[in-house]
Amino acid sequence: MRPSPAEIVRTLVAGRLPGLAHVAHRPGPHQVRHVTDPDGRVLLLVPVVSDFAAALRPVDGETEIALVLDVLDLPPAAGAPSLGRAWVSGWAARLDGDEERRAALDFAAVEPAGDLLDVGTRFRLHRFEVVEARWEHGDSVHRVDPEAYAEAEPDPLHAVEADLLADLADHHSAEVSGYLRRQLGLTDDVAPRVVRIDRYGLLVSHGRPGARRRVRLAFPRPLDCQAELTRILHPMVCRHAAPRHADQS
Repeated sequence: MRPSPAEIVRTLVAGRLPGLAHVAHRPGPHQVRHVTDPDGRVLLLVPVVSDFAAALRPVDGETEIALVLDVLDLPPAAGAPSLGRAWVSGWAARLDGDEERRAALDFAAVEPAGDLLDVGTRFRLHRFEVVEARWEHGDSVHRVDPEAYAEAEPDPLHAVEADLLADLADHHSAEVSGYLRRQLGLTDDVAPRVVRIDRYGLLVSHGRPGARRRVRLAFPRPLDCQAELTRILHPMVCRHAAPRHADQS
């Protein structure tokens, strides 16, 4: 198994990566601080005095503003492939009162920014439900059903993926290389390495420069947290781990 397009989009727009907001019929784009709440709705933390706040200000009787959020994946290590780009759009509206306070708690659950203490004074929260979602990967663009997007979950390992890869490379490189050789039946002298980790498995790069290949090693089941990953990876540093199923990528 591997992440679906809906899961990838939810992961990219979850709030751990920088985003750009494009507001319909306004100058831009604007750098934005954002997260998604448990239902996949996008929350925007907007300084009251800013070009972005001005762009989001309704005119001529409007109450909502059409907006597109653009988030590009940042590969977690040198040589790691990007997950691509997510585009989600909807109609953003400013929140007030209890609704804004509840949204601030949802924002803090993902990104506990100190500026949330100033929501209602120096900052305001805007929210939109995703009505259109697209995933751009390589030369392909996939439309994602909004209901599938809302039902999907962000990958729980994405936020710590860079640290996990660095730890494997810095502290367990020999054990990891031996494990991957046994799993993939490799005989050349170029060390394979893990270049991406998600809840479904590991993406491994192997082969000589100019002829590198990538293969996925699947976990027995999708993982729910980093603690489960730690248990799954324990055989990687043992000499007698049993092989798992590998899928060419």
